[in-house]
Amino acid sequence: MKPDIHPLYHPVVFKDLSNGQLIVTRSTMTSEQKITLSDGQQYPVVPLEITNMSHPFFTGEQRLVDTQGRVDKFKKRYAR
Repeated sequence: MKPDIHPLYHPVVFKDLSNGQLIVTRSTMTSEQKITLSDGQQYPVVPLEITNMSHPFFTGEQRLVDTQGRVDKFKKRYAR
């Protein structure tokens, strides 16, 4: 491996914006936002829209988002 070409690998907190869950792990990602956890350490926070803790596939809860009535139009058109 070539020296000094790899990014730094450090502790990071990923925050699920849909349910507020925090995931502490190591990553090469960085962020200007910081959070202090119960261990007294300050970590960069990377916000995520969705994680396995809030995704319908993993939670088993089904959500149907229909902003323009597409599902109703489909059911109406192909109803028999």
